Amino acid sequence: MRTPFVAGNWKMNKTSTEAKALILELKDGLEKITNVEIVVCPPFISVPAVSNLLETSSIGVGTQNVHWEDNGAYTGEISAPMVKEFANYVIIGHSERRTYFGETDETVNLRLKAALKAGLIPIVCVGETLEENEAGKTFDIVSNQIRNGFTGITESEMKSVVVAYEPVWAIGTGKACDAETANEVILKTIREPIQAMFGADVSSELRILYGGSVKGSNAKEYFSQPDIDGALVGGASLKPDFIDIAKAAGAC
Repeated sequence: MRTPFVAGNWKMNKTSTEAKALILELKDGLEKITNVEIVVCPPFISVPAVSNLLETSSIGVGTQNVHWEDNGAYTGEISAPMVKEFANYVIIGHSERRTYFGETDETVNLRLKAALKAGLIPIVCVGETLEENEAGKTFDIVSNQIRNGFTGITESEMKSVVVAYEPVWAIGTGKACDAETANEVILKTIREPIQAMFGADVSSELRILYGGSVKGSNAKEYFSQPDIDGALVGGASLKPDFIDIAKAAGAC
């Protein structure tokens, strides 16, 4: 039985002061949900403050990116050992990183290896653009992202990994990929390729999230699908709706 997993990606929102206020607003409601692994991922500058507020909480803290080197002349970057001081999770390969900042399957792979080496729990994102979707390339694109992104990872390491399927065209647009289609894509382009690479046990235990305009009103539709184990939540994680999403994950 896979434990449901819900992560909130705050993206470039909230100052440190605002982040603390948001956590205080959400904390009590989220902590009452005991059968779901819940993580919040604020901007880097707010991570220490949020981590301090959640030090004795069941709510985890993550970052939105990590560099593949432990240290060096990489101005503006944050290494895995730096992340580990304040957080236990990290989002890798989010579509916005791929679209705006030149992220590739190869750099995703490097970041993944660095995160695992530091003992972080990676949330690895894959997904297709609107153009790729309309051209019928979804299955090829996503399965290739899996194969390339997980090259050189061991079966043992895979036990720490979470994967998020986020159709790029459904992120922040209000358009959500319907639940049945999302489940089919997750099964065919993520779970089955992972089985081919790492075996049936790893594939069956892997937690796979859906990300793309998830909210309290539609979360149950996704979480009732057999291959969707939770959500990577964007805008809805910045408001009390995030509590409803986590509750929906625990109820399925």
